[in-house]
Amino acid sequence: MSLTLSAEESSVLLRDYRLTIEPAVDATYSICAQSLLDTEQALDYLQKIAHFFHSPSTLVTASLFAKRYSVLTMASAFYAMSRYDKGLQCGIENTWVEAEYAKPWLPNIRLIDSTVSKPIEDREKWRDEVLREIFANNLAKVWQSLAKISKIPKSILWENTAIYVNWLYETKIREGASEQEKVRIQEDYHYTVNLAPGTLFGERKNPLTNYCGPKVTIKESEQPVRLRKTCCFYYHTSDEANDYCISCPKIKRQS
Repeated sequence: MSLTLSAEESSVLLRDYRLTIEPAVDATYSICAQSLLDTEQALDYLQKIAHFFHSPSTLVTASLFAKRYSVLTMASAFYAMSRYDKGLQCGIENTWVEAEYAKPWLPNIRLIDSTVSKPIEDREKWRDEVLREIFANNLAKVWQSLAKISKIPKSILWENTAIYVNWLYETKIREGASEQEKVRIQEDYHYTVNLAPGTLFGERKNPLTNYCGPKVTIKESEQPVRLRKTCCFYYHTSDEANDYCISCPKIKRQS
């Protein structure tokens, strides 16, 4: 029997977690995710969307697009896994990036097969398969392609990914959760960033762990933050000199 999201569950993911069920009306900025693995098609797409970021180079566009792609791929999948105990089919062959002209540019994800999985006996084994679909069977393949096309280090792409894993699990997914759900959310988060083996990410070791350490206090922020280890190149898109993110490693800080 094929399992699906309930109407209420779908409503939450459609409203708040970058999921869509309809193709974009104007498909100019939409793309089948698998096409991102083709060098020519991926380069053409990066060049097409560069103006959204005011990007001066393919390398910068690749980094900033990766931020969008990681969060739209993970947001609904993590929420469904940790709040509903349901696994979305997030392999790259099942994924479309749906986007239209807008400012700011915020694409959605459309899944061709909308059925879901459920843990039957072994939730940990099931969780591994959900994570494998998100990472090894999707994000890792796209990151490999972007790195080849733009020469961007994969470490930057994985840190871009880790930032959104942290944000989703530390804030967004916890909103409105029961105490029991919060326990499961924390367990899933801890496992994903600290314990999950590299094979689930298509890497030799977990590529998130190095970017999910404790937050620190800095004078540029009222709240503690995690300092980035790599620069995402956002400052290249700003008209202001040295307009770095507050957590950027390029900022000279007092020890």
